[in-house]
Amino acid sequence: MAAARFLVRGKVQGVWFRASTRDEALMLGLRGYASNLSNGDVEVLAVGDADAIDRLAVWLQQGPPMARVDAVQRFASDEITDTQGFEVL
Repeated sequence: MAAARFLVRGKVQGVWFRASTRDEALMLGLRGYASNLSNGDVEVLAVGDADAIDRLAVWLQQGPPMARVDAVQRFASDEITDTQGFEVL
């Protein structure tokens, strides 16, 4: 099992980014969360198959149609969430 944390910058709040990320992550069989940060970024924690996390990373570069992603930072993580699904926080 692998885990990665992402910080997504751009127009990513108020454009269904977290809910769309949840949908994509669940389709890929991942668990974790997407959370708005006070600085306007979105933080994503993805836990599951490494290939699925890589596919989510590619999706995060664009996000949903109304979003404008300027940058995505990826960090290795050893955080393993106890959630059974993917939460929007």
